[in-house]
Amino acid sequence: MADILYDFGTGRSDPETFPVKALQEAATTVLEREADALTHYPGGLGHAGLRRVMAARESEREGVPVDADNLVICNGSMQAVTLTAQALQEQKGDTVIVEAFSYPGTLSAYRGIGYELVVVDLDEGGMCMNHLEETLNRLQAEDRLPRFIYAISTYQNPTGFVMPKARRLEMIALARRYGVPIIEDNCYADVHYEGPVEPAIYALDDDPNHIYLCSLSKILAPGMRLGYILAKPPMLEKFLARRFDAGSNTFAAAVVAEFYRNGIGAHAEVSNKLLKEKRDLTLELLSTHLQDVCVWSHPPGGLFIWVRMPDDVDRKKLWDESQAAGVTYLPGAAFHWQNQNVPYLRLAFGHLTKQQISAGLPLLARCIQSSRSSNEPRQFEDLFSG
Repeated sequence: MADILYDFGTGRSDPETFPVKALQEAATTVLEREADALTHYPGGLGHAGLRRVMAARESEREGVPVDADNLVICNGSMQAVTLTAQALQEQKGDTVIVEAFSYPGTLSAYRGIGYELVVVDLDEGGMCMNHLEETLNRLQAEDRLPRFIYAISTYQNPTGFVMPKARRLEMIALARRYGVPIIEDNCYADVHYEGPVEPAIYALDDDPNHIYLCSLSKILAPGMRLGYILAKPPMLEKFLARRFDAGSNTFAAAVVAEFYRNGIGAHAEVSNKLLKEKRDLTLELLSTHLQDVCVWSHPPGGLFIWVRMPDDVDRKKLWDESQAAGVTYLPGAAFHWQNQNVPYLRLAFGHLTKQQISAGLPLLARCIQSSRSSNEPRQFEDLFSG
């Protein structure tokens, strides 16, 4: 197998925008100011300074007051995913509602914890509310309402879709009618390029059953391993009662709190500008090389583009040929709730250079073309229908 030169599979931000010098200065400040705190366990809520900074971040973006004491700092957002799921589970086999395509880590975590996944369809506006209502009604009749609804409502992974405000309000109303909590995963919240910023669920409704997860992996760096849960009592206490790790990394949290002490806007503006250029380049190359073959999402934020291929693409042949050409991606099966071999793939563009995107995408396009059993134009016009 050839070396992978063009990795469109890994979802992370641009390493060129990682603020090495500023973080070095922040680390020096933290070691001088908070050395004693590093000799103690941080406790369940985590570093107070980072909680205050993240509460201010949420308040500024969402336009509602956020209490830092309702924030729990976690070791990445995946700890938040597993911690909330474990705390809400009553027994193995409990149901949870997920989107038909979702983040593989979350799907694997829920399966590993012992949940039965119940799927709701997606369209270009995110989770479909008519199907959600039908599903909740069916599960209620079967006496197995879900423990919660999990939704990536903004820059959804893998599709990049954004759920409009009207649909978010529908989801809130359905969740209240059936008494089911919502877990909103908003880990791509600040990777924004254009268009309106739709409000978070908690900003639209103050129901204490709403749980919000967020991350610093996508706007700063995944190696920092920092994310958080925002929840109100009594839900908050459920999560803290299930936390057994004595808290998150104090040093990393303190350094990031110092770096972001004046807000995240300045750094986000730098990183998002470059990410948008890479997104635009990827979309341009898709149009140049696959216009009559595939369709794809046009995400207004986030790190991913979702590509639909014709059914006649031999997906195993595509994988083998692309790997041999030094190109990788994530196949649609990785995101499907049942791991079905569906005719989709996800392209990540954030960490690649523009030169790598320009060289790698035409190679992938040729592999897609050569893996088809026909030369017919595609028979569909959007990502899901037809």
